[in-house]
Amino acid sequence: MGTPARAVIAADHLTKQFADGRGVHDLCLTVPAGEVFGLLGPSGAGKSTTLRLLLDLIRPTAGRVTVLGEAPGSATMRARVGYLPADVLFESRESVSSLLRGLDRARGGRNTARWRTLADRLGLDTGRRVRSLTPANRRRLGLVAAFMHDPELLLLDEPAAGLDPTGRHELVTLIRDARERGRTVVLCARQATEAWQVADRVGVLHEGRLVGLERVARAAHRPARRVQVHFAEPVPRADFFGLPGVTDLGLDGRVLWCAVDGPLDPLIKAAARHTVTDMIITEPTPSEALIDRYYAPPFGGRP
Repeated sequence: MGTPARAVIAADHLTKQFADGRGVHDLCLTVPAGEVFGLLGPSGAGKSTTLRLLLDLIRPTAGRVTVLGEAPGSATMRARVGYLPADVLFESRESVSSLLRGLDRARGGRNTARWRTLADRLGLDTGRRVRSLTPANRRRLGLVAAFMHDPELLLLDEPAAGLDPTGRHELVTLIRDARERGRTVVLCARQATEAWQVADRVGVLHEGRLVGLERVARAAHRPARRVQVHFAEPVPRADFFGLPGVTDLGLDGRVLWCAVDGPLDPLIKAAARHTVTDMIITEPTPSEALIDRYYAPPFGGRP
């Protein structure tokens, strides 16, 4: 049996409480070396706050965390981390190449060839003035700055936001390349599909709490179909309650909705006792199914 990978991130009841009640609450999470971890949730779920806590950009209200075996915020720790914030706010009057050369000098001046290659792969024009960049190109610049020194840990907040399909493809390739070199990546995303292509595990945040934690390979085999049945007349809920594999059952007069994990036959037989006018069956992707389990009531809610 192999030796377990060391913990690159270890959060123990980590909490940050803001005045409005939002933040991160009682987060317990370990991310081992070499893992790509996807942190999912809608805007305001606590994803950005979590990354800022890991970097000591904000201080926790309670709990503790170590990053790369060190306390957050130490100079040695930050030198080993690449960070892409949700909002890339470079406001320099200089050119992109001048800014990247300055960042490279601050890190020892050994990464010129690497940042030039990264800029080319991401389609970033290094001759442009930083202040003239579009939001999408600022995102590309932020990605180059995060990856250019080949850090041990990458913390990427909504890295695909604003990128075109080519840019998204290159981003996925960069993350996979980093994993192959033994780097650790934490990727925050509102859309599960962004993390699904590259993540080993995903965690789901809801109102600052970690409500789900799954391995992608395991979760990918569990998508339940979503079914909506329309009847000619109102039907009794009792005819469908307790059917094998049927969950999230809802009924509003002549419309029934549910999730079906397994054969559709029991539901079809129960529906056939009434006059069916339409049946809609949706096969969610594994990433959609994961988010649905934690967030989305099927077909707009239950009566």
